[in-house]
Amino acid sequence: MNVLELATRKKQGERLVMVTCYDYTMARIMAQSDVDMILVGDSAAMVMHGENTTLPIDVPAMATHVAAVRRGAPDTFLVADMPFLSYRKGLRAAMEAIETLMKAGASAVKIEGIAGQEELVQHVVASGVPVMGHLGLTPQSVHALGGFRVQGRSEDDRERLRREAQACQEAGCFSVVLECVPESLAGQISEALLIPTIGIGAGKHTDGQVLVLQDLLGLNDSFSPRFVRQYLDGRALIGDALNRFAQDVREQSFPSDDERYAE
Repeated sequence: MNVLELATRKKQGERLVMVTCYDYTMARIMAQSDVDMILVGDSAAMVMHGENTTLPIDVPAMATHVAAVRRGAPDTFLVADMPFLSYRKGLRAAMEAIETLMKAGASAVKIEGIAGQEELVQHVVASGVPVMGHLGLTPQSVHALGGFRVQGRSEDDRERLRREAQACQEAGCFSVVLECVPESLAGQISEALLIPTIGIGAGKHTDGQVLVLQDLLGLNDSFSPRFVRQYLDGRALIGDALNRFAQDVREQSFPSDDERYAE
């Protein structure tokens, strides 16, 4: 998969599939699946490090996750999130952060929002780095948005998001994520754009969908927004495996004769 194939898939009406990943083991599994793209998201701050928001993670930490995922999925199209404020400290700092993530193994970077950074996106794209946009609920702006809330409810907000989506395309983004916006709005934006849209909590009319891996595997029992579908009760399955291991150890049925070395 590459940026040209993504555009072709949109033209052909073939839905795109993206899932987050943060480590080598899961990346190996994902590389052998039918998933089209991997997002090494700044959501790692929350699902891997236990933070309440995505804000605490920095570029070195993101680069570590990117490198691990790339080793596990050497041929998969991999998008890396630009961490909070890493692209708001001036062009030089932004390009140094992007260089770090690309050299760690990213195929592209994702930047939240477009207002005030059209020139940055243009420069990054002109430098040979594909950029994915991200509009709607932008988690790095959680405080400015008043929390994790659906965006695009009012007509003013809907019109703003339409303009921002066009701005992302005009700046050179190869795709744009639409997060937590009404389905009708996401559909209108998707139809208006030439570049593919990837939805999360944006209904079924986007050109593709993305979910956090831990959410779709049912590993997080404290987070269950309406847009998440669990494809596995992973928490129960893993918990059961751990309990059976503990029981076998205490009953001295593990290790067996076949699981130990003879003299």
